[in-house]
Amino acid sequence: MRRARRVALGAGGAVVLLAALDAYVVATVLIPIATDVGIPLNHLERATPIVTGFLLGYIAAMPLLGQLSDRYGRRPLIHACLAAFALGSVLTALAGSVVMVVAGRAVQGVAGGALLPITMALIGDLWDERERPLALGAVGAAQELGSALGPLYGGLVAQISAFMVAGVELGGWHAIFWINVPLTALAAVAVHRAIPGRPVDAPGSLPTAPSPGAADRTTADVGTAGGRTAHPDPPSGQPGPSADAVGRSAAAPSTGGAGATGRSGPVGRVDVIGGALLALALALLVVGLYNPDPAKSVLPPWGLPVIAAGAVAAVIFVWWEIRSPVRLLDLSGTRKGPLLATLGVSFLAGAALLVTMVFVPFTAQTLLGEDEFGGALVLARFLGALTVGALLGGLLARKVGERLVAVAGMAVAAAGYWLMSRWPLDLAGAGLVVDVDLVVSGLGLGVVIAPVSSAVLRVSPAAQHGVASAAIVVARMMGMLIGIAAVSAWGFYRFQSLTAHLDTPLPFGVDPETYQRRLADYTAKVQAALHTEYTEMFLVTALICLLGAAIALLMPGSGRSQGGLREPA
Repeated sequence: MRRARRVALGAGGAVVLLAALDAYVVATVLIPIATDVGIPLNHLERATPIVTGFLLGYIAAMPLLGQLSDRYGRRPLIHACLAAFALGSVLTALAGSVVMVVAGRAVQGVAGGALLPITMALIGDLWDERERPLALGAVGAAQELGSALGPLYGGLVAQISAFMVAGVELGGWHAIFWINVPLTALAAVAVHRAIPGRPVDAPGSLPTAPSPGAADRTTADVGTAGGRTAHPDPPSGQPGPSADAVGRSAAAPSTGGAGATGRSGPVGRVDVIGGALLALALALLVVGLYNPDPAKSVLPPWGLPVIAAGAVAAVIFVWWEIRSPVRLLDLSGTRKGPLLATLGVSFLAGAALLVTMVFVPFTAQTLLGEDEFGGALVLARFLGALTVGALLGGLLARKVGERLVAVAGMAVAAAGYWLMSRWPLDLAGAGLVVDVDLVVSGLGLGVVIAPVSSAVLRVSPAAQHGVASAAIVVARMMGMLIGIAAVSAWGFYRFQSLTAHLDTPLPFGVDPETYQRRLADYTAKVQAALHTEYTEMFLVTALICLLGAAIALLMPGSGRSQGGLREPA
């Protein structure tokens, strides 16, 4: 049984890693993709849906498909997600237009967003409470490894020379997505062999569908399966929540696990309305922030009405979640102030993270003249420091508490981005300045990762640790989605306003020497405009991190909770 669980963990971790890699893989190949689908370099704002489309699908799918895995089983849902992921990869690889690329990435996002919570729920099914944290940590490490390696992986695979077979382009950036097809097939075989496909009665085995007697389970299972009913920790020496209790809540924000009763509603119910409202609110906000022609204003003509509609949809979503018997995210036993502060820090850290992952490679490719892999190597300074900071943050949080470490981390990140906003136009001659600034920013953001996860667990009841952990992931992904949409809207507007007066030189009616002189002058002015755009965006990111440091002051203090129910202010 122990070996089978390790194999299941390996299979689950592999699919999570695959999805995480593709969440960030376009960071270093966005410019080549944009060029191939007809987006000019002076209108890169039209490429932002390639990033936001994936993130929107990822976040929108996570709650509903996590709940569906409680109802129909882990293995069938993982197989369905892998098939959809492969389909999205093929659509992206074959894309000849922006619409097709965005559609393919959105399908990938929907599939990838479900793999993390389903795998976390699988761990809850197979591991008892004492051993579960190590397994959950392994899956979390796979997720973080994907975020760190994704841009490097994309830049490296994109170096495959362009070649065609039967009229289909297989090399270059297309290779990133073609490779996913055999990888998903291998993952599907591993999942099929490692993960049980039908419910069994043995403790610790994987239940894949609600059994007829699910509603009659013991009190330890009832309510905790969905993470909805807060129970105090049992007296010392007595058993805690059942092995699958937290696991089902980990299908986050899945909370519709089999066996849930009471507030969680009938067995197997899925909060379709809540999921649709969340997806609608996020989609409206992203559409409202997307401006395909930022020459005249930051927002498009439809921006304010659509953003307002998104805010209304978000309010309706909150209203629904308060009153619905089946919830996407139920943390009713948790103190709301510390929880919301912690989620707010995760949200703002996510916004800063994706701005960096997208615009540092942009800077390297446009101002330093690097190719895709060269841009990935420049970003690697930040990613390496991010990884080191994540380890350091965990160690420091144990000694001085989560709040102090989170505040310090966001403040250090703000300082790093402020330094990046002062980068000179001649980046090639800046020496180690670029490297040092990227390391400072990466260390600051990395330090925040462990404290926010630890803090949200400390203020949550034990039966809701799974859903609380996933809430951190969802908050960070939402920060990435809204942050990249908002910051890029401002940045691209600034670039258009700075270059609106420039006339592209033409080689007609002038001698070659005059044309080359005018072209060099035009290029220098465009480079200066790009430099201004990037540095101002990094300054905005510094302000985001400063806001995160202020909100981190409201996180839980360093006192230990009793049973996860209370903590000193």
